[in-house]
Amino acid sequence: MKALSIKNINKFFYEPQKFHVLKDISFDIEQGEFVAIVGKSGSGKSTLLYLLSTMDTDYEGEIFINEQKVTGLSQNQLADFRNEHIGFVFQFHYLLPEFTVLDNVMLPALKLNKKSKEEIREKAMELLRMLDIQGQEDKPASKISGGQQQRVAIARALINDPAIIMGDEPTGNLDSKNTDIVFDIFRQLAKERGQTIVAVTHDDDFAANCDRIIEFSDGKVIS
Repeated sequence: MKALSIKNINKFFYEPQKFHVLKDISFDIEQGEFVAIVGKSGSGKSTLLYLLSTMDTDYEGEIFINEQKVTGLSQNQLADFRNEHIGFVFQFHYLLPEFTVLDNVMLPALKLNKKSKEEIREKAMELLRMLDIQGQEDKPASKISGGQQQRVAIARALINDPAIIMGDEPTGNLDSKNTDIVFDIFRQLAKERGQTIVAVTHDDDFAANCDRIIEFSDGKVIS
């Protein structure tokens, strides 16, 4: 099954002048694939991730996620779709510092409101165990290490069993040891849970170990 399908995507910026940032981009990503998107700064890769995440709807072309067309949905429909089908892991973890680790992980599922609080808590604890940060759940998110915070962010991204995890420089803020840990977590998720992972990265080693690299240059896919 295709986790992601993009067809003839064109994107323009209009400030300070008209600029064609993404040029007729098409590709598919299969379920369970671990894909790196690479390219120099300004090549269009982060702009593309923003479109794929459904945050930016101002483009030409079509995007399908989990074989559902997301192009043309209303902002409310997209917000619901995102919360259910897409997990995000950013360079900066964006945890709520005054909330506990457990509360941070539970938040997207409480918002989705499809399971009881007890079930959500159980699922969150299971994810924290899987990511080897059990024992930290009652600490404020600001009181654990950077590597642990990024693992909490991954647990939060997984809580609603999303079709796709999108990473924007997910290891950009980590040392090499924690980068390896996060990479191994992603690899395991793709292999054992059939999770689809799309990560924009500047890290050549990270990209080289993914299933596939999509390389951008000047708004086009070159390989």
